[in-house]
Amino acid sequence: MSPSMIYTPQPTPYLFGGPHPWSSTNWTSTDDRVRGGASHSSLHINPAPNTATFHGTLDITTLGGAGFASQRTTTTTTTWDLTPYTGLELSIPHSDEKTYTLTLKDELLEKRPDGRERSGLVWEVDFRVKDYEGGVVRVAWEDFKPTYRGREVEGARKLDLSGVRRVGIMVRSFFGEQEGAFELEVQWIKGIQASVRRQGGGEGRYRDDPDASEGYEGEEWNEKGWGGGEGRRGLGWWSCCGMF
Repeated sequence: MSPSMIYTPQPTPYLFGGPHPWSSTNWTSTDDRVRGGASHSSLHINPAPNTATFHGTLDITTLGGAGFASQRTTTTTTTWDLTPYTGLELSIPHSDEKTYTLTLKDELLEKRPDGRERSGLVWEVDFRVKDYEGGVVRVAWEDFKPTYRGREVEGARKLDLSGVRRVGIMVRSFFGEQEGAFELEVQWIKGIQASVRRQGGGEGRYRDDPDASEGYEGEEWNEKGWGGGEGRRGLGWWSCCGMF
């Protein structure tokens, strides 16, 4: 374990919200503008009643149907131990009808020489608040799908629940399925110890994704990880935009 690593105590199941005040400094945007797009997002903190509103505009015209906007945690030294829980719960006081994505990462790779982050596995689950009763979204660990550069990875290792390093909330176009203004108010994100039945959908779709263009053309997944090959999987987000 790195001496700079801080294993965050979990005195309560709340990762964000609840007894912990939301703070905008703990989050930063990762929008498709880093790929030349025009989508943008912000996280507005509402001190009373302690909620955070993820909002902005999802543009799909600039990148030919693709687009994403997201907020993710900024810490590089904190981990969350989620092993006591069977999944996560999000309390959503207000939402539109768009599909959102909750993301988790258990490693932060060293940056490239040009300062860009290297891609790694990301575990994702899509949800629409209207598919859940009372604005309470519950997702089990098995609902999270491992992805690499926006593509689902078969045979990937399991998420290390003892060392989650990054949490993110995203909205994406699913290549033209949704666009425009979006708004999602989150009261809390917390671990739960209960059986969870999946209510949402969205499995198997291409994913316009912040990590999707960080790799190299021609990479594909095998039992040793990502390496050279002729498969289309490695093209990820760019291939779906017609850029390769």
